Amino acid sequence: MFVFSRSYRGPVKAIIVDMAGTIIDYGSCAPAGVFKELFYKYGIEITYEQSREPMGMQKRDHIHKILEMKAVSDKWEQKYGRMWTEEDVDRMYEDFIPMQISSLPRYNTMIGGVKESLEIARLQGIKIGATTGYNTEMTNIVADAIKEQMFRLDSIICASDVPKGRPAPWMILRTMQELNTFPPEAVVNFGDTIPDIESALNAGVWSVGVAKTGNMIGLNENEISNLSKDDLDVLLQKAYNSMYSAGAHYVIDGVYDCMNVIDGISKRLSLGEKP
Repeated sequence: MFVFSRSYRGPVKAIIVDMAGTIIDYGSCAPAGVFKELFYKYGIEITYEQSREPMGMQKRDHIHKILEMKAVSDKWEQKYGRMWTEEDVDRMYEDFIPMQISSLPRYNTMIGGVKESLEIARLQGIKIGATTGYNTEMTNIVADAIKEQMFRLDSIICASDVPKGRPAPWMILRTMQELNTFPPEAVVNFGDTIPDIESALNAGVWSVGVAKTGNMIGLNENEISNLSKDDLDVLLQKAYNSMYSAGAHYVIDGVYDCMNVIDGISKRLSLGEKP
């Protein structure tokens, strides 16, 4: 039997970014609010924390996860006199789609500094792809908004393009295929949710958590600016700890800080290190 090992010592070839809370929609507010409204429509009151907990997943899976929460499933049984079913999930997802689509235009502003940092990466020959838990119609709305802000993504893959969304690795692997980029060591994934981190680890790429601008804190830029430094530090520390505990190789405040991470990963790659 022959055993050998090899190590990739080349550059970072691709960055893959999540959308809401990572490059657009500071605070990932568009989906969180709609999930809360959706459950209210069905007579179930949920908290923003409950609406955000499964964030990053494909949206039907997200609804499913909320319904699996004991506090929510108990409310459903009290309301309807029975446990929820897969047919209920399907019905809620069908209702969710137009609600989310109508809300998206209000939340599609790119997060400050993100475009400039990604353009620096592109000048270094790094390709830039995006993944999202949105379906095709939602993704097209966001993609058009990003183009209007004069930024070009080399690939966009959504949950509808693959057999299973996050935490499965398929969106990342499909993006790598579209970008013709390999090995996994040469790819860095940025995302603001735990499923983002898990999908990156499952794909064998570098995982970078985004703590400040996305779902982990869940506040928009104005709300963040109104926090005291001490209060913000507490929220950031909790977000950093959660993302590192989930396995992130790095955690940063926002993608506007991405080049420091890319430089650090490049040095580690030169030494033959792997994710």
